[in-house]
Parts: sequence; structure tokens; C-alpha cells
Amino acid sequence: MIEVKNLVKNYGKYEALKDISFKVDTGEVVGFLGPNGAGKSTTMNIITGYISASSGEVSIDGFDILKNPKEAKKRIGYLPEIPPLYMDMTVTEYLNFASDLKGVKKAEIKPMLDDIMEKIKITHVSHKVIKNLSKGYRQRVGLAQALVGYPEVLILDEPTVGLDPKQIIEIRDVIKELSKSHTIILSSHILSEVSAVCNRVIIINKGRIVASGTPDRLSESLSQDRFKIKLKGVREDIINAFKNDSSFGFVEESQTTEEGTTDLVVEGASGVDAREAVFDNAVKNGFKLLMLKSEKLSLEEVFLQVTENENFSLDDLSKDKTENISSDNINNIQKSAENTAEEIDRVLENTEPDKDINEMNRESDEK
Repeated sequence: MIEVKNLVKNYGKYEALKDISFKVDTGEVVGFLGPNGAGKSTTMNIITGYISASSGEVSIDGFDILKNPKEAKKRIGYLPEIPPLYMDMTVTEYLNFASDLKGVKKAEIKPMLDDIMEKIKITHVSHKVIKNLSKGYRQRVGLAQALVGYPEVLILDEPTVGLDPKQIIEIRDVIKELSKSHTIILSSHILSEVSAVCNRVIIINKGRIVASGTPDRLSESLSQDRFKIKLKGVREDIINAFKNDSSFGFVEESQTTEEGTTDLVVEGASGVDAREAVFDNAVKNGFKLLMLKSEKLSLEEVFLQVTENENFSLDDLSKDKTENISSDNINNIQKSAENTAEEIDRVLENTEPDKDINEMNRESDEK
């Protein structure tokens, strides 16, 4: 459905995109990830025909975005990071305007908009002026605009940026429903959102694609020599024995739930099988090995590894050992994720459904 070949984009002497290529098949939902300035929005703008590439090709359903822009763009619905809304229009007026721009036949506009507004769950605010809507509902209106004309492809650039946790979950549910009938490229900084919605991830860094695959595959490929172990013995002796063992490149204590045991997360040093090293260390020091299991990296940890290591390449995904991940960063990410989850729970418990400004004013007048 979408094919990008050897895409290069230069802004003067600055090379924003450096020969990137990828395909998105019909029905796929692909998460496009990368740090700020990595080239995500530039790539999406080129795919939609909003800006041109310095070199390379983009085709949508076989139609080149430059050579046959009308046919290619008919198949694309685009939601930029800041939705292109006209604040003084009502929702219906704005969507009618978008329908005219996209060349939808007059007779088809009303039934199409009724269907789209029902899908996006904005029918009940269709008569309201856009500036009076909450940010969550404005984002929904922008998404409805992208669906006008029933395009096969949706390009969504940071669709949940600036929303509160409840609104994020609502938009995520809408995207999940749309994924049943559309090919979607989704850019987001919320990695849990990407994991929940996307079936493939493309990570871009400094204008290059540094990783591509399903979240599970990326995690497994980069977690080949990372294990969680449980040992019985004196805690201090266990920690010292493993941290002073040169067979391990990484040793970190993990929280244990069983009294009298010590849990560790370990990685073997370069060229060392961590499983053999764990067994040898336990036998040598008289520890009882109660558990040894593979420890998968989260998508956050994968993202850190492939974007923070300047020498990382796609070839690293096939290596038996990955040495470049920062344990300090992993621990910080894990703690941050735990804190964020707790905060979201607290917010959701005290959050009411979105209300637009008119509704809040009415309630105030009644009081």
C-alpha cells in the first residue's frame, strides 16, 4: 500500500533524511518512533505530498506522490500534529468544507459525514462551534477530517499530543477501531500507546531507520543474553560474587518476593553465555539456583538502546549479544513508567467525561 524508496531530504547543508526505505502493507498499523528532530514529521509530510523530497520515491497504492499526486492523495487521510481547524465554524460546517476540498460528490456528503461522526463519536457536538470544544473533541474533529472521502491510508502525526490520560485512552480506542478498515502510520512519543495499537514499529534516529519489526521481535532480538535469576544464600555474598565476576557485563539486584532469596538481572560479558556463567558461579560459591529465565526488554528500553547508541545498526538485531544498553537509563525508564501508570490511575479515578465550554457554562448558570 505504501512504499518509500531511498528517501533523502536536505534543508540547505542539513540532511534531515538519509536514504530511508520501507514498506507498509495493506491493513498494517505501523508506529513511527524517534526522538525530536529524528525525521518523523518530515517523512510523513513527504508521504502525504505536503513537501517534496530532495531525492527518492513515495508511492501510495502504486501511484507516485509526485508523478500522480491527485490519485495518490485521494487515498490518504492526514492528521498533522496540530489539526487544521477553522475555530469559528461548527463541526458540520468544517467537515462539509473539507468534503468540498476533497471533491466528494454533493449527494454523498451528508451520509458520509453522518457515518464518520458516528464512528468518531462526535455526532452530539456536530452543531457546536469548534472553538467551544475541549481539546479532546477538537482532536476528534481533526481525525474526522482525515476520514473524509474514506481514504484507505491514514497518516496520524502525534494524534494524542497535549491530551489528558482519559482523552488519550479515548483516542486510542478510536484508532484501534479504525485499524480494522485502514492502513495506518502513527507517530507518537507515548510508547505504551504504540505497543497497544501498532503491529509493527519503525524507529528512526538522525534521519536513518535504526530498527524495524514487531515490538515483541525487537524485544526478543535485543534481549538474547539478559536473564533474571533467583538464588538462595546470603544476600551480600551473592551480590558480591556476581558483581565481581568478569563473566558478567551487567549485574543488577531485582526486587524479590520470596524470603531468604536474592533476585538479580544479569547479562553475560562479550562472548560469554550468561546461562553457563550463572551456573558456574552458583556451583563455585555454593548458592542454590532456584530460577533462571529470559528477561525481555520493554519497548521503552529498546527505544533507548537503538536511539542513544550512535553506532547501533539494523545488523545488531541479529547479533547474539548486545552490549550497548545503559543500565542506568533502563532503571530510570522502568521507574518512570511505574510512576506514570500510578498517576494515570489517580487521574482517571477523578476525571469526568469531556465537557465543552457551553456545557460547563450552563452548569455554572444553573448553580
